[in-house]
Amino acid sequence: MLKGEHISFSYHNKLVIDDIDVTIQPGKIYGFLGRNGSGKTTMLKVLNGLLKPQKGSVTVETASKALNIYKHSKALIAKEIGFVPQESRGVFPYRVLEMVVMGRNPHLGYFERPKDEDYEVAMEALRLIGIDHLSEKNFMEISGGERQLVLIARVIAQGVKYLILDEPTSHLDFNNQHQIMKLVKKISKERNVAAIMAIHDPNLAITFADYILMLKNGKLMAEGTVEEVMTEDNLRTLYDMDINIKGLSDERLYVLPAI
Repeated sequence: MLKGEHISFSYHNKLVIDDIDVTIQPGKIYGFLGRNGSGKTTMLKVLNGLLKPQKGSVTVETASKALNIYKHSKALIAKEIGFVPQESRGVFPYRVLEMVVMGRNPHLGYFERPKDEDYEVAMEALRLIGIDHLSEKNFMEISGGERQLVLIARVIAQGVKYLILDEPTSHLDFNNQHQIMKLVKKISKERNVAAIMAIHDPNLAITFADYILMLKNGKLMAEGTVEEVMTEDNLRTLYDMDINIKGLSDERLYVLPAI
């Protein structure tokens, strides 16, 4: 499992994360919900090791032992945990295949170049996602939704058990939002990968997540299964607005602002 214990983090003496515990199991989708500035992105960066908390620890269990992610090499931790940012603003005109092969870097030695098998792993990741036809395209010349799929393919090629995504559907249209979320769910279930993500839209969370963590003012306001915590009372408190949860004809629940 991936475990954060007593995590506290501050920017310039402003407390952003306040004594939070999280436990992440493979094969499930974990959704962090909260308003802008609630600490979602910071928490993801702490779990990925991009930020080191002033208090607390993060450990990841491997086949042999549990590792404190701040006390081991980035390459070693990158074999277990992968990160997909909100968007990529690359400069160099890499091919899509080359972008995905970069996910193999933690498995290479110093100055070692990717081998044929690394390129095959990358192509397999592109085929899994259904974008192998883009392999020779310039990464910066494809659409935003396609770039997000490429970044997910790169993490698949990385071979991780914990996939951290920072608002993966931001800047995407309705169709691409649902394609990305369906893909993440498929990867999570078929490959026994934990997907940990900040989710902007509570309707995506209620549809795709297995477990919800609600952050408010840097504190863990509520956590549990979708059924346990996605209630009108919790959502009203979380977003500081009047909210209704409605059941529509397809028997799913939808979060709607009260009018």
